[in-house]
Amino acid sequence: MQNVLIDVAVYLCAAVIVVTLSKRLGFGSVLGYLIAGTLLGPYVLGFVADADSIMHFAEFGVVIMLFLIGLELKPHKLWSLRRAILGMGGAQVVLSATLITAGLTLFSLDWREGLLIGLALALSSTAIVLQTLEERGILNSGLGQNTFSVLLFQDIAVIPMLALIPLLVLPGNAAAPDASHSANILSGLPEYLQAISMLLVIAAIVLVARYLMRPVFRVVADANLPELFTGFVLLIVVAVTLTMTVIGLSPALGAFIAGVVLAESEFRHEIEADLNPFKGLLMGLFFLSVGAGINYPLLGEEPVLIAGCVIALMSVKFSVLYLVGVLFDFSRSEKILFGISLSQGGEFAFVISATALSVGALMPEHAKVLNLVVAISMIGTALLFMGYDRYMKSRPLIEGDYDTPPFTPLNGVIIAGFGRFGQIVGRLMISRNIPVTILDSSPGQVDLVRRFGNNVFYGDASRHALLEQAGAKHSRLLVVAVDDPVKSIEIVDMAKKHFPNLVIVCRAIDRNHAYQLMQRNVQAVRRETFHSALKLGEDALLALGDSPADAQRHAQVFGEHDQQSLEELATLWGDDKRYGQAIHQNLDNLRQVLERDKESDEA
Repeated sequence: MQNVLIDVAVYLCAAVIVVTLSKRLGFGSVLGYLIAGTLLGPYVLGFVADADSIMHFAEFGVVIMLFLIGLELKPHKLWSLRRAILGMGGAQVVLSATLITAGLTLFSLDWREGLLIGLALALSSTAIVLQTLEERGILNSGLGQNTFSVLLFQDIAVIPMLALIPLLVLPGNAAAPDASHSANILSGLPEYLQAISMLLVIAAIVLVARYLMRPVFRVVADANLPELFTGFVLLIVVAVTLTMTVIGLSPALGAFIAGVVLAESEFRHEIEADLNPFKGLLMGLFFLSVGAGINYPLLGEEPVLIAGCVIALMSVKFSVLYLVGVLFDFSRSEKILFGISLSQGGEFAFVISATALSVGALMPEHAKVLNLVVAISMIGTALLFMGYDRYMKSRPLIEGDYDTPPFTPLNGVIIAGFGRFGQIVGRLMISRNIPVTILDSSPGQVDLVRRFGNNVFYGDASRHALLEQAGAKHSRLLVVAVDDPVKSIEIVDMAKKHFPNLVIVCRAIDRNHAYQLMQRNVQAVRRETFHSALKLGEDALLALGDSPADAQRHAQVFGEHDQQSLEELATLWGDDKRYGQAIHQNLDNLRQVLERDKESDEA
């Protein structure tokens, strides 16, 4: 236990120090993690002896990332990306693998090894690319979605690549399978039965996520225990990962499919808010383990060979990606950034290398060079991103360089709380065709409101992560309509702190609550019962014999005076003595106002 705590302390200390310095120097978090991992690795300071075992655990971060991205892509949006997935992704993988294989064969490498290495290096790093694009705020842009489409095709392509490895065993080099890469439970079946079984498992994931998860989520949410909800979300991701691993498929692909199916769920934003911290920690650990695994003795022995391979790899992939950008009519800046983003080797290259080595399809010395080239290319991509950022800062922004994020409504309205009060506000906004995103912490209310086609999600709007997931950075207005004064104040304080440009209007439960909100300088405050009670008072005057004009005027005078007094007394709220005196004075003033109004009417 002590050793584990020491390792955790070392990792956290290195990440905090090095990544903070890296961000301040403009290098980005990914490069910071890679540098920190390098310092911790067995070839520098030696704090980490077994980077591979850590990487296996950290790869769970990639799985969570794909699950979260799936949550952002509803099935119809994923279908709209089919051209990019098949066209761009297919062209990139086929052209890159072909050119790399041809180049290696020219250098007298056996065609089997050349093809295997070419396929492995055609893949890019999902972890690095998505993390970097997300940090730059362009993951949801047109370029970001096209880049993601290529990565998705690559993740799917891993399946036939792994199936092809046993057919590429080098003559006289067959090896007994390593226990760590043992066959999956379907390996003893005929190939057609394996394919059918895999399709059935994927179909089962879709059906369970579509029809079983939502009612279970509702039951868990009704327990009103945030830690239970988080635990259930993690259970889903772990279960999908385990299922896909057991049958020999990519866990990241399974998690992505589950995410896409749950994208229509009212619990989507709460799931994202719960998983984001785990994703961030595990992705950081993944980058640390990549840095720790860099083989510096081999780099010292063959610096020219390794440097040449890294440059050749990134040049070939950049050229292929630039060509794909030309074919799909990208702008110049998009083609450059597209090429930089995907020019490195990916984490699945490590998987292919280990599997090929275990069955004798790859020579040990070639596997070491492959892994080192991939790791250094990841660092190279981080450096290219940094150089590109500096280049972009030195030139004026060209309109159209990036598309507007397609999935986040700009200038929309977020309504926190959609009960009897929030529904009226929401219906008014919708009648004006204003995009509305609704958050409510009652699973039953969410389920009810969604039946009428509203864009409503389950969650506690006082959570920074949830409000950000709901689009607070891009929204124009936040309507706080919850019926709990304490929760209302929490939402306002959090929104004021993290989203200072967001205009806030609030429902006040009573006069004291209104004072608290006014002290926080929200744009508008309305007491929930005041205006309806005022209208009922007007009806009461009518029932007592006043004329409609008199009743309406008296109610109007009373309402205006009360609103004025509310604003004046807000400055005294909290000082009981002065506030009490002001209340009595205010009542006298009100009587005088009503008397003067009555006298002017009689005159």
